[in-house]
Amino acid sequence: MSTDLSEPALTLTTPADILAAVPYIVGFHPTDSLVVIGLAGRVGQGEMRVCARWNLPLPPGSLRPLAALFARESITHLVAVGYGTRAHVTPAVDELSSIAKWCGVVPCEVLRAHEGHYWSYVCDLPDCCPLDGTPYDTSTSQIAAEATVQGLVALPNRATLEATIAPHTGPVRLSMRQATAGAVAALRAAMAAAPDADRFAQRFVADGLGRVRAAIETAKAGARIDDKEAARLGLDLSVIRVRDEAWTLLDEATQPAHLTLWKDLTRRLEPRFVPPAASLLAMAAWRGGECVLATIALERALAIDPDYSMANLLMHALQHLLSPTVLRDRMPSPAELDAAMGAPHASWLLPLTAILDEKEEALS
Repeated sequence: MSTDLSEPALTLTTPADILAAVPYIVGFHPTDSLVVIGLAGRVGQGEMRVCARWNLPLPPGSLRPLAALFARESITHLVAVGYGTRAHVTPAVDELSSIAKWCGVVPCEVLRAHEGHYWSYVCDLPDCCPLDGTPYDTSTSQIAAEATVQGLVALPNRATLEATIAPHTGPVRLSMRQATAGAVAALRAAMAAAPDADRFAQRFVADGLGRVRAAIETAKAGARIDDKEAARLGLDLSVIRVRDEAWTLLDEATQPAHLTLWKDLTRRLEPRFVPPAASLLAMAAWRGGECVLATIALERALAIDPDYSMANLLMHALQHLLSPTVLRDRMPSPAELDAAMGAPHASWLLPLTAILDEKEEALS
């Protein structure tokens, strides 16, 4: 089979090529996983429109959202790889095959890979697909070299990807802890001294909106906000209107800057201030096609606050394989947010004051 995967483009001609390419497509070397790549166009010359991954074993019915996804993205054929034992992979492949048949999608190649061997579910000829599997070694593949040259990265496993947004420790954490304590103390003093709570909220939101825009511009310039700025921005983002300012400013041109900024803040902020930044990171990652990173960021947000609405909304979208355009095209502009929400008032700061009342986490 020969398939072109565009932006960047990789030409795959053998099962070994597919196995070498998949880690670069998903961003890490999968284990106990099902990876489905949906393509549109002529068989043998298709464009990749979809790449989705599930942990194995799968509960029955987990792949149902694929039917709507195939229709929405005009998928004509697919490639899939199940990583793991036959007992875990085959039921998932059977469900995938049923959905593909119902949708009229052609499975060009469906593989199981385990312990350095692969088996094909679409070929049963002993000459090319022996019963004990075909050995393969992705480290010697030309596809791996081409993917690296084109800027693709394959981390060793999902845990390594998780580590890229794990909380900072040591001196970095200590510095951020001190900056956060200072920001909290200053805010408490300002709130206590404010003669009018609504006027204070209006000023707080206006300043927060300015800091969001300034932080994005800093990230676009390739720079990094300092700890004091980061700590104050963490407080700002606790207010929904301020957080949504960042969401509305995310587009194709600014996506890389958003990804950099929110990844940095997800790592640096004190845990109780992380859910807004992690959710914004998830949105930026999702818009850039990094769905696994988006999921990891949302898991981080929900581990801290299981009821955080933005994180739950985005997790629902990812689990149902929705396109980010579903939300992107429905997001209001900052001006529309102002018109819909009205003037800021003291109750807007209640989520922030609730966080301020939480106990500090033990220093790592």
